[in-house]
Amino acid sequence: MGTRVLLGFLWLLQWLPLGVLAALGRGLGRLLWVVGSARRRIALRNLELCLPELSAEDRRVLAKEHFQWLGRSILERSLLWFASAERLKKVIHVEGDVKLAERSTRPVMWLVPHFMGLDVAGVAVLLFQQHEGCSMYQEQSNVAMNEVIRRGRLRFGHAQIFPRSDKALPLIRAIRRGVAFFNLPDMDFGERDAGFVPFFGVPAATLLAPSRMAKALDMVVQPVIAEMLPGGQGYRVRFGEPWTHFPTDDALADTAAMNRWIESEIRHNPAQYLWVHKRFKTRPAGEPSLY
Repeated sequence: MGTRVLLGFLWLLQWLPLGVLAALGRGLGRLLWVVGSARRRIALRNLELCLPELSAEDRRVLAKEHFQWLGRSILERSLLWFASAERLKKVIHVEGDVKLAERSTRPVMWLVPHFMGLDVAGVAVLLFQQHEGCSMYQEQSNVAMNEVIRRGRLRFGHAQIFPRSDKALPLIRAIRRGVAFFNLPDMDFGERDAGFVPFFGVPAATLLAPSRMAKALDMVVQPVIAEMLPGGQGYRVRFGEPWTHFPTDDALADTAAMNRWIESEIRHNPAQYLWVHKRFKTRPAGEPSLY
């Protein structure tokens, strides 16, 4: 019942002007900073590891700003899950070649790191181009919440999503049929199918799958970055030029190059990266925990 009340509240929020919703989200972020001590510590530790050149006070200011973007991303899911396509097209500003997958003779991999506007990028590939896409998602233990997330991500059609707990075969079959793959490459899922490659100079367990899949399935890799804009200005989703240097025959080197690209994007917009995730949770054998 509590979940349904929360979802009903989110449904109501979609009717607010984006500037008002953004202000509420930043307020929620300030509250989360105060009450979310565990996530606050994780964010501060990640910033200490990744941006040691900043003073402790500067990292604290950056982390507080991050929580305000985090609060916005939570409340603004009300738009992404429930608002009309017409309204979303007005607030999502697309740059670059969003229609690459429509023209490509090879399957496309959209490579999308975990910035706060990540879900906006998912909506953009459904609204601004017509090629079928697929992705993976983390199933929620709460059945009602899981269903709303699934419905929200599939409601504009020409999309498939596969639970991360399933085997990869259905995903691979879809890609072989030419379906584009919306790939989120930068979370710590443990040592399986991963390599320890530098992320801001710190060894981080990073999936080798983007390189291996792109190589095995002859995919075109297109980087995509989503940015939340201040106040009621909306969102910007940048579709970059397809990579010509990725993949190669060396999956580990490819993964290190991918991490360097993500680092460069973070330096342009550090407050909107997902710092509350334990990016360095998995350690090489014999190393102590960093958290």
